[in-house]
Amino acid sequence: MFAAERRQLILEMVRANGAVSLRELARVVQTSEVTVRRDVRALEAEGLLDRRHGGAVLPGGFTRESGFPQKSHLATAEKTAIADLAAGLVEEGEAIVVGAGTTTQELARRLARVPGLTVVTNSLLVAQALAHANRVEVVMTGGTLRGSNYALVGSGAEQSLQGLRVSRAFLSGSGLTAERGLSTSNMLSASVDRALVQAAAEVVVLADHMKLGTDTMFQTVPTDVITRLVTDEPPAHDDRATTELQALADQGVQIAVAGTQGGAGGPGGEPAPARQQRRDVPLPGPRRQVPGTGAGLRTAAALGEPGTGAEQRARVADLRRR
Repeated sequence: MFAAERRQLILEMVRANGAVSLRELARVVQTSEVTVRRDVRALEAEGLLDRRHGGAVLPGGFTRESGFPQKSHLATAEKTAIADLAAGLVEEGEAIVVGAGTTTQELARRLARVPGLTVVTNSLLVAQALAHANRVEVVMTGGTLRGSNYALVGSGAEQSLQGLRVSRAFLSGSGLTAERGLSTSNMLSASVDRALVQAAAEVVVLADHMKLGTDTMFQTVPTDVITRLVTDEPPAHDDRATTELQALADQGVQIAVAGTQGGAGGPGGEPAPARQQRRDVPLPGPRRQVPGTGAGLRTAAALGEPGTGAEQRARVADLRRR
């Protein structure tokens, strides 16, 4: 493929998806990341796109949100590795909330094997992934369907979450920075995500390295409310993503990094298989208490109370009856 053809294809991918990693671009055009990086620099010099944290984004400020068909084909190996690692945080008999997104959909597929689990979600994709798991109870919020990401949003979704308490919330988003925390490009999605956060004792963010340092319009979870970040290993040249990870750790976020095999993928441009690897970034000190929360938002296990799973499932009884 000639350089002009490569660059035209790169530009079309960025326009279609809003943001694409160098790893994904290299896989699609079947060349090395070094060559793709050179192409991206040339396109940036022409003002056609912006380089950003190991990838390329649409030019001019905040990134726009891509639809599900586009996002489902991006960073697939990274999402698989992140989901594998995040699933290990979920215990038998737990009650959790899982937000909308392609990474949380991958997580849901792995949660189907956890017995006695109760999952509250506003995502049709998460519910579908768990529909045939006979040992998992799925509780869906109300709301209005947002077709671009198959999620229920609006006042109905938010009201159905009032009074709910679970151990953890697993959320994704469009961007994550140490300064603003997790953010998304859609106001309705952001509002429901904030309601999901209010229901949980701990907040776990699932975000691949392309989202690190990316800021979008609507804040969903401030940094000091994020308990843990599960992400993938940034490319060696991506100093800004590495710096962002350290800044998040400095603010008390526990960070678990799942490794994936880098490069342009396997033979024929197929994605390389995920390689599970966990690397926790050391924390600088004790975690700050989440503002506006008290003992009622801590898990029963942390308080030493018996019957954690049963009590958490009882807490979603009201929601199921609505």
